Amino acid sequence: MTRSPIQYRTLSQAQADEICRRHDFLMSGRMGGARANFSYCDLSGLDLSGRHLADADLSGAILEGANLAGANLTRAVLYAADLRRTNLSGAVLHRSDMRGAILRGADLTGADLSQADLREGAIAQADKKKGLSMVTHEMRPGEASTANFARANMSQIRMSGVVAQASDFSDAVLIGARLTRANLRNSRFPGANLEGADMSGADLTDADLRDTVLIGTKMDLARLNGANMDGALREAPPGDVADPGGETAKALDRHARWCETGGQEGAPSTFDGKDLRGLNTLARRNLTALQARGAILYGLDMEGAELQGAKLANADLRMTSLRGADLRGADLAGAKLSNADLREARIGPLLLPNDRLLAASLAAAVLRYADLSGADLRHVEASGADFSFARMHGADVRRGRFAGAGFTGARAPEDIAQAADLTGAVDLPAA
Repeated sequence: MTRSPIQYRTLSQAQADEICRRHDFLMSGRMGGARANFSYCDLSGLDLSGRHLADADLSGAILEGANLAGANLTRAVLYAADLRRTNLSGAVLHRSDMRGAILRGADLTGADLSQADLREGAIAQADKKKGLSMVTHEMRPGEASTANFARANMSQIRMSGVVAQASDFSDAVLIGARLTRANLRNSRFPGANLEGADMSGADLTDADLRDTVLIGTKMDLARLNGANMDGALREAPPGDVADPGGETAKALDRHARWCETGGQEGAPSTFDGKDLRGLNTLARRNLTALQARGAILYGLDMEGAELQGAKLANADLRMTSLRGADLRGADLAGAKLSNADLREARIGPLLLPNDRLLAASLAAAVLRYADLSGADLRHVEASGADFSFARMHGADVRRGRFAGAGFTGARAPEDIAQAADLTGAVDLPAA
C-alpha cells in the first residue's frame, strides 16, 4: 500500500492575517490567543512583513516569494520550509530552527540569524512499505545558493553541510559560526567577520574573502583554490608589536608623556599602517593627536582614551571598545568601525584658538552595527558614512553633516532633523 502524500493547505491573505492576529493575542496575554501554526501551509506570495511570529510553527511551509521583511521569527520553527526568493530582509530569526530549509535566492539582508540552525535536514513520514519516507521539495534540503546574507548577524549560526554556492555574505557577522563541510563555492565574504568560525572541510573554491576577519578561524582541509584573501585579517604577528614592553609600547609611552607635559618631555610618534592589536589595551591612555592612519586596532580596549585630534583615517577599529573616548576633532574618515562600542563617545568639535572649531570626521566611515548610544556627534562630518543597523539612541547630532549617509535598519536619534545636512541620506527613519 502506497503512502498518502502530505496535503498542503493554501491560505489566503485574510486567513494568514487572522492567524497572526491570534498569535499576537497569545504573545500579549489576551483572551482568544493561539500559537500561529502554518505547518504544511502554502503562503506563497503573501505579505507577513513586520509580523510578530516568535515561536510560530512553519514546519514544511511553502513561503516562496512571500514578504517577511522585518518580521520577528525568534525561535520559530522553519524546519524544511520552502523560502525560495522570500524577502526576509531585516527579519529577526534568532535561535530559529531552519534545518533543511530552502533559501535559494532569498533576501536576508541585515537579518538577525544569530544562533539559528541551518544544518542539513529533511522531513520523514510514515510509509507502510518503507517505514520512513523522506519528503523533499524540488530543491535539495539545506539549499541556500544565491541567497543574500549581506550585513546579516550570523553569530554562532550552525550551517554545517549547507549548500550556499554563489551566496553573498558581504559584511556579515559570522563570529563563532559553524560552516564545516559547507559548499560555499563562488560565494562572497568581503568585509565579513569570521572570528572563531569553524570552516573545516568547507569548499571555498573561487570565494571572495577580501578584507575578512579570519582571527582564530579554523580552515583545516578547506578547499581554497582560486579564493581571493587579499587584506584578510589574521592573528596579530609575533614580535615587538605583541610585546607589552617592546618598541611600539615604548613609543606610545613617549607619546603619552609628550601629551601630558605639553611637549616638554617625551616625543610624538607615528603609527601609520602598524598592527597594534598585540598591545591588548589602550584604555584611558592620553593619546592626543595620535597618528595611526590605516593602523590595525581591531578589538582593542580603548575605553576612555584621550584621542583629541587623532589621525585615524582608514584605520581598522572593528570590534573596538571606544566607550567614553574623547575623539573631538579626530579624523576617522574611511575608518572601519563596524560593531565598535562608541557609547557616550565624544566625537564633537575640538575648540581651537580664536574660537575656531575643528569638526571630527566620519566621512565614508563604516559603522555597521556600531553602538553610538549617547554619543556626542555635534558638528560631525559624516558624509557618505554607513550607519546601517547602528544604535544611535540618545546621540546628539545637532549641526552634524550626514549627506549621503546610509541608515538602513539603524535606530536613529529622535532629533535627527536637527542635523545640518541630511541631503541624500538613505533609509533615514521618519523624524
